[in-house]
Amino acid sequence: MRTSRPAAVVAASFLLLAGAAITAPAAHAGTPGGTRSSDRNTDFNGDGHEDVLIGAPGGTVDGKKGAGYVTVQYGASTGIGTTRSAVFSQNSAGVRGAAEAGDAFGAALATGDLDGDGYDDAIVGVPGEDVEPLADAGGAVVLWGSPQGLSGADSDWLQAGEPTASDRFGTALAAAHFSPDIPGDQLAVTDRSDLTLFQYDAALLKKGTAPLAPTAREDIPADPGHEIAPKALTTGDYDGNGLADLVVSGTTTGTDSGKGWSAYFSGQVQGLRFERSLRGGPSVASGDINNDGFDDLVTADPSRPDDNGGGAGDGGVIGVYYGSEGDGPVVGADGPGTPPVWWTQDSPGIPGTSERGDGWGTDLSVADTDGDGFADVAVGAPGEDVGAVLDAGAVWVLRGAAGGLTAAGAASWDQDSADVPGVPERGDNWGGQVRLTDPDRDGRFGLLAAAPGEDTLNGVVWVLPAAAGGVTASGSWTFDGGSLGAPRAGARLGAAIDE
Repeated sequence: MRTSRPAAVVAASFLLLAGAAITAPAAHAGTPGGTRSSDRNTDFNGDGHEDVLIGAPGGTVDGKKGAGYVTVQYGASTGIGTTRSAVFSQNSAGVRGAAEAGDAFGAALATGDLDGDGYDDAIVGVPGEDVEPLADAGGAVVLWGSPQGLSGADSDWLQAGEPTASDRFGTALAAAHFSPDIPGDQLAVTDRSDLTLFQYDAALLKKGTAPLAPTAREDIPADPGHEIAPKALTTGDYDGNGLADLVVSGTTTGTDSGKGWSAYFSGQVQGLRFERSLRGGPSVASGDINNDGFDDLVTADPSRPDDNGGGAGDGGVIGVYYGSEGDGPVVGADGPGTPPVWWTQDSPGIPGTSERGDGWGTDLSVADTDGDGFADVAVGAPGEDVGAVLDAGAVWVLRGAAGGLTAAGAASWDQDSADVPGVPERGDNWGGQVRLTDPDRDGRFGLLAAAPGEDTLNGVVWVLPAAAGGVTASGSWTFDGGSLGAPRAGARLGAAIDE
């Protein structure tokens, strides 16, 4: 429980206004960055290898059920394992707050170099945190990177400027370099309806300074009729100007509620600027699928494909917006402005059949799995039935090419596939989270596939390595919270994996 907003390195919180750029204080020029595989913001100890951050929001901590914890596995030339790892909760030394039942520490995750010191930091959402006397007001904790990896020492607590009961601040997070005037990455945080942007004091560039008070929050801008409740965030350089852009994805509110839509903000010299609403959501991911130098936006609506024009099936749909040059809000010309290309399991060449409740596209990840320079798309469908086993779950990888996403070489796996450990069981929800990662730095991204429902909600993560031909089940293996020295029971390990 939090009773006040403590001192932190946060310098300001800015509103994102329709038609306006979000400006920042004058500062030293930083190195702009998007979210390409060369700048994925997950190297906590600065050794050049990607690290893996996983949330277990159902974890029991010192007897507190649902307090939650996160695990980190440090990358190396041999990939990730279970020994080069650490576990953090709100009862870990130096971490702000205290573990309490229902906090859901680790329900959302993000990484980025917030203080500009060259080591990526971890941001952990705590949407169930009570801010006295407000139940489930929510918050977020920043764990700092260092040569030794993540540490709870001097961690920061972030919360809304005016906390509100049941707002669940910290539901979604993303960090990236949106402006050249900010040395470090900026942090975007959502609650039930709003988006807040945090940054660290560019002049001080050190921890322990007092924050400026954040401004009042407002609803996320949208084109008329497409207002959303936010669910997920992604960043990418869609217009090729060297600055990260932000997409807030969710489902519509109001009379035409429940449809997937997203709000696109472009990164500009003056700061983030709302450009337009895009069809698709609430799942999103970014990467350069056609290797043209512009990141592409992948959205998914796992439950309402008919409204997307995705075909007759109702098991989920994916839409791809290809990035393009430009810096203005001109539909069809700039950023992810091209008409989306829609995919379902019924698209020619895609394994499987679209069926109600599959949830195809519940989670997405984009990276190059075979080192050919084209980013591929991993797709999770936790509601997929495997034979007669309901909601066992499955995962797909669709390949990138010069012409964009293609069905050529598309592959899928479930727990009944050859070389995949385990057996499909009802409610496993395999593919509830998917993450492409390259911890051995060989240029090929393997697949992490999480089943938060596995072993009666303990949660298990599968590691499918990448070979010359891309992701393969050969050599795959699993781990759970107990493998990393954390409590297993009801932890839902893998309910969140940082993208």
